[in-house]
Amino acid sequence: MIIASTSSISVFRLFASHKSTSRIYQDLKSSRLHTVSRLSFDKLSSRFGILNSPFKSGTMDSRRKPHVGIVGAGMAGLRSAGYLLELGFQVTILEARDRLGGRIYQEKLPNGHFVDMGANWIHGTKENSIFQLAKETGTITTNWDGDAAVFDEHGDILPVKDGETYSTIMWNIIAEAFQYSDKHSAEIDSNRSLLDFFKEKVAEQIPETEEGYARKRKIVLQMAELWGAFVGSPVEKQSLKFFWLEECLDGENLFCSGTYRKIMEKIVAPVVDGGADIKLQTRVAEIFGKSSTGSSTIKVKTTDNQYYEFDELVLTTPLGWLKQNLQAFHPPLPPRLTTAIQSIGYGCLEKVYISFPKAFWLEPDVSNNSNKRTVKGFCQWLSPSYASSTNPSRWTNEIVELGSIDPSVAHPTLLFYMYGAESEYVTSKIRSLSSSSPSSSSSFSSSSSPGGSSPSQTEAKEAAAQQQQQQQQQQQQQQQQQQFLYDFFKPYYSLLPSYDATDPNCQPSGCIATNWLHDDLAGNGSYCNFQVGLQEGDKDILAMRHGVPEEGVWMAGEHTATFVALGTVTGAYWSGENVARRIAEGYGRGVAGAGEREAAV
Repeated sequence: MIIASTSSISVFRLFASHKSTSRIYQDLKSSRLHTVSRLSFDKLSSRFGILNSPFKSGTMDSRRKPHVGIVGAGMAGLRSAGYLLELGFQVTILEARDRLGGRIYQEKLPNGHFVDMGANWIHGTKENSIFQLAKETGTITTNWDGDAAVFDEHGDILPVKDGETYSTIMWNIIAEAFQYSDKHSAEIDSNRSLLDFFKEKVAEQIPETEEGYARKRKIVLQMAELWGAFVGSPVEKQSLKFFWLEECLDGENLFCSGTYRKIMEKIVAPVVDGGADIKLQTRVAEIFGKSSTGSSTIKVKTTDNQYYEFDELVLTTPLGWLKQNLQAFHPPLPPRLTTAIQSIGYGCLEKVYISFPKAFWLEPDVSNNSNKRTVKGFCQWLSPSYASSTNPSRWTNEIVELGSIDPSVAHPTLLFYMYGAESEYVTSKIRSLSSSSPSSSSSFSSSSSPGGSSPSQTEAKEAAAQQQQQQQQQQQQQQQQQQFLYDFFKPYYSLLPSYDATDPNCQPSGCIATNWLHDDLAGNGSYCNFQVGLQEGDKDILAMRHGVPEEGVWMAGEHTATFVALGTVTGAYWSGENVARRIAEGYGRGVAGAGEREAAV
């Protein structure tokens, strides 16, 4: 989940007064602020009609050291591991990748700067554990205090005052939609979308009696498309019935200018130091619950036919992976849980970083005396009609520019966000230009060259020649991919202030593109969302959060988080902690560091 504009922050505060009584904040209170989470979860799930089997703590011997397996070493898995280790559990982590972090990791741009390929925002600064970790680790964050620069469909930049007016109308409608969804969710038709709500409210906000009303309405509706960058799916797919589940924590929305690296190192440290057995490149194929093993243990089979046996298993795989691997569970997951996994949506937010020798957009355009604008922070190109050869569907585009962040980490780079059909097109095109196996990212540099040195042994010459040929082929593919991205996004960055096609400082010097959509381990997407047609979104989340404890199967991840943190890093962190707490309570192990955390929250 990302934040589309700083204008949203002040608007979200307009309806903050209702939060203490909203379902989303009641869930936060029940899930986060009670040390006896089992009781509070039962009360909440009962209220929403979720029938829970009693937790069979009678099978758990508090005198021995229970062994908990954790599938996935992302934020939820690592936090769960750290919590359990603190309470004396034996922990084994099965991670399919060759690294820790899951959907949070960094890569180096050709200009030498590291950037986040997954999450790069902190959503809300009030009562947010991730924000606290950012402060503890000295992670540099940015909260842009200006409004976004907006280009209309003809490529003309809107006057600052007009951009602010349209943005305020848009975010006022968003705020009204949150309140309406929270209050009337039960009677809202499941097929009604956020776009439907927008169309109704735009007519009220901009009446026909207002001069130029048709153009103004059109611009606001085009701005509404930017909601897709929040959830990874188009605004017409956003459920109005469960729009209230997209609400975030109070406070500022911060961009992790210094990346998530230090935060992740802080979370990883107690896992490694605590003695967790971390098995990388270990991919789970099948899971055998306690009833299928005929014992009090749960077994896991990996793709290389290895078996692991645990007292409990915490499954932190992405929602997309669960959707594609329901057949892996023995016995099959309960029907209510299966329905929940199939019902909740999964977005496909992608990113493209394009670097330049200089952040030319921060300099006033001296060639345009009437408009000496600069672009700082956000910039948006609404439904462009001027890029028909590369963007005939007129997908709206948005960037965060990284030249104006803290000087210690700033670099001349534009971060483009994509979602929906645009992300599908771009990632598929990049993949088609490569013969290598799919991964979650592709990196390209304008000055790349084959590496390596020639071996001195005569018998190795043929192998060296073959390697060189492969390197040249790979370089050619990278150049083709790179050129595609430059050409695709040029209609937008070429409109930025002080752009000069003849100036070398305005020519891209390198880029990195994510490809989560073709990453099987990420579930071929980014994070959960709530799409039209959804019937019982809140109950679905609670069903996944509950898991199947009687089979030894527990679930954590951003898709099982407290309602106010769904789809966020904070939500993943809290979910890992909460499921670990529930397991610990079942074994009579108490609550790890409860006093310190409760005081902080």
